[in-house]
Amino acid sequence: MPGKRGQRAPQPSADPVPHPPLAKKQSEQNFYELIESLPMVAVQGYDRQRRVIYWNDASRRLYGYSRQEAEGQLLEDLIIPDAMREGVIAAHQDWLDHNISIPAEEIELKHKDGHLVPVYSSHVMIKQDTGDCEMFCIDISLQEQKKANEKLHWMASFDDLTQLPNRRLMEVELSVRLAEAERRPNGQVTVVFIDLDNFKLINDTLGHHHGDELLLAVADGLKAEIRNCDLLSRFGGDEFVLLLFDTDGPEGIHELLRRLITVLDQGFLLDDVCYQVTASFGVSQFPQDGKTVSELMGNADAAMYQAKEKGKNNVCFYTSDINDRLIHYQEVTALLRTALTTDRLQLYFQPQIHLHDGQIRSVEALLRCFDDNARPVSPDVFIPVAEKSGLINRVGDWVIEAACKQLSAWKGTELTNIRVDINLSGKQLNNLNLADHILNTLQTYDLLPSQLGVELTENEVIGGDSEQIGQLECLKEAGVHISIDDFGTGYSSLVYLRKLPVCSLKIDRSFLHHAMEDDGDMAIMQAIITVGHRLGLGVVVEGVETEEQNDLVKELGCDLAQGFLYAKPMPASALTHFLADRSQT
Repeated sequence: MPGKRGQRAPQPSADPVPHPPLAKKQSEQNFYELIESLPMVAVQGYDRQRRVIYWNDASRRLYGYSRQEAEGQLLEDLIIPDAMREGVIAAHQDWLDHNISIPAEEIELKHKDGHLVPVYSSHVMIKQDTGDCEMFCIDISLQEQKKANEKLHWMASFDDLTQLPNRRLMEVELSVRLAEAERRPNGQVTVVFIDLDNFKLINDTLGHHHGDELLLAVADGLKAEIRNCDLLSRFGGDEFVLLLFDTDGPEGIHELLRRLITVLDQGFLLDDVCYQVTASFGVSQFPQDGKTVSELMGNADAAMYQAKEKGKNNVCFYTSDINDRLIHYQEVTALLRTALTTDRLQLYFQPQIHLHDGQIRSVEALLRCFDDNARPVSPDVFIPVAEKSGLINRVGDWVIEAACKQLSAWKGTELTNIRVDINLSGKQLNNLNLADHILNTLQTYDLLPSQLGVELTENEVIGGDSEQIGQLECLKEAGVHISIDDFGTGYSSLVYLRKLPVCSLKIDRSFLHHAMEDDGDMAIMQAIITVGHRLGLGVVVEGVETEEQNDLVKELGCDLAQGFLYAKPMPASALTHFLADRSQT
């Protein structure tokens, strides 16, 4: 090969060998200097017998062999896995004999210590002046890409906090096990829906950071009691689903549930404080309670609600006459219908802080609902019912009207220039008059579109059809601020963002809460911020609760933040006093 000829033994010849032109030597020297300077591109050269004649430093880093160790070694002995050995030899010979080139492809080659290295490998055959042929391989490592793909796959299948399978993976596993049980006589599958009691109160009292720590401890405690063949998954929030396979009849199920309740009753020690946790368990069984994933999940869920209705900290097996869930659904539906015509709905506001100057130019409007006794009803309770009952559009219209009315009331005050961001449901996007309704309401109250923002979750925006996206495009063109809420919790598509009418991203609080200990979450936050800024989007982070988290989001370059560290959600009257107090400090 050109860069090594000076080191080869001279060939006997009666005639002197002419020296190559100086320009050619300089060109060859420049070529080898170039490939030596490529830190991420591994280049190797092989002679006709596939012995190494060139090995750059990037090849050493990729495969572990130094230049001295590699030179003179056979390609197939050095980095080719045993299963590929004969194929590589044959392919190289075909290229020499029949000019059939080896195609570029993604393959796994062997490292010095034996593990496989994923690379994209391409090949060039160079014919020398002597008529000899030398093959050069150019390999680019795919290790980082593979790690990224594995991370995406993991994010799509596992819960980031507890490391348990998530809802998607659990439902796939349940479907597979049901198919197996169908083929076997007396095949058994049991679904246990586990919902922690009053866990929102723990989050609200202790903050989400301690709530997450407690959730993790609960998950570990439950998992320690189940068999290896069973599957515990985090369904979402404070809900878990346990799949039991081929149990020892009802006695075996009861014994396991007794152990799980005992684990919770013992409490969990966090920061020298023991926290008591209870849960409501709902159980459904194949085949008597259902034969499909949706039937078994729905019936286990209904049984769990029955357990809550009986006072929580209970176990209920599904029965055909169960109706407690229906009663609960009807009660909440009636409450919402009444709330829409009375004063039981109210907007609370949580400020969003500009991290570069500490100013407040926008607030998120959060809907609150109160029962007959003025007690708050959790949004986790009434929002799902509103969506399922079809009341979500009426509730959404109330929010739009209330936000615009409040903006109008703030005219001439210190809140004149505040933007209010409201949350929209994906179901509201199905209303093709939504954009017109929002813009007409703004006009009615003599407001600019820029005074209002709308937030939708990642899955609702990315999963929207062309007509739904068209609604958002219309709003953005008019000047309404569009945000994607809880970004990163779904199967995120950063590339898709450039096609969406989006102004800003709100990073889900879970990434921030774990970024201090988890390099993966830190990397995801950095990636979202970098890509968001490259696309011209603002980046907001939710759930800032500590000064340490505040310092981190500033360091990462987030634009805005909101969380308990700055302010809790508050009524409009309290927001006025809050801003007045800030202006005096």
